[in-house]
Amino acid sequence: MLTRLVQISRPVLWVNTIGTTVIGMWLLGDLWRWDVLPLLLWVTLPFNLLIYGVNDIFDQETDAQNARKGGHEGARILGSETRPIVLGVLLTNVPFLVFFLVTLPPAALAWIAAYSVIFVFYSMPPLRFKARRYLDSLSNAAYAFPLVFVPLAVGEQPIWSAAIGLMAWSVAKHTYDAVQDIDEDRAARIHTTAVHLGARGATVWSAIWWALSTVGFALINWPVALVNALIAGWLVWSLGRDPTPVTAHRLYRYSIIFPYVAGSVAGAQVVAAILLGTYP
Repeated sequence: MLTRLVQISRPVLWVNTIGTTVIGMWLLGDLWRWDVLPLLLWVTLPFNLLIYGVNDIFDQETDAQNARKGGHEGARILGSETRPIVLGVLLTNVPFLVFFLVTLPPAALAWIAAYSVIFVFYSMPPLRFKARRYLDSLSNAAYAFPLVFVPLAVGEQPIWSAAIGLMAWSVAKHTYDAVQDIDEDRAARIHTTAVHLGARGATVWSAIWWALSTVGFALINWPVALVNALIAGWLVWSLGRDPTPVTAHRLYRYSIIFPYVAGSVAGAQVVAAILLGTYP
């Protein structure tokens, strides 16, 4: 069952929570801080199981009709797995949340609470953001919240240009990736931003948000901003040439590696700074 829970948590996407938490720490000017470790552990299996476990529970009907589910792009669960998933979410998350409640300052707790609640209600009725146009996309800005609550947790101030830039990036990527599901979502009467705008309109929407993210990143680190602009530009151009769900599905593999590449550019600069003796 543990193996199954790990599969449901979609390890290929853990970079979206682990990476942002690590970057939140790096932006403080520290390569490593032990006081960030509890947060870093929480955003591995526990939080990703919360995100995707809750999502799979409430998407069983549509996932059963979606050919890309059942592999690395998302689990296809059975009704009998609902109870183990709920227990897994509670057992892995509640201890961390209790620990945070007694150790972290109120400002950090508020952002952590928002981080958790937004992702729960992304899939769970009655709010179910994923079925509400624009809210499905905008709610994914929460992926950037570690850039806010990590510094607040250790008594520092967030770097807002980086946080807002990543929020914009997350909004763009969600809608871009959702283009591949337009047909299934339309058939299930799920009114996502991608369904509402259509493939071409969703491509333009993503381009605007990725452009905003590039501006935010440029205020912090121009190599990351440049790589972001190049990859986002290529993804938008590729889908814009043939704006269909089939094309979006073909490009999804490149969308997945987007944060890995951008994160590697940031990591390479940290390593270079250490080797050159310029890291504080």
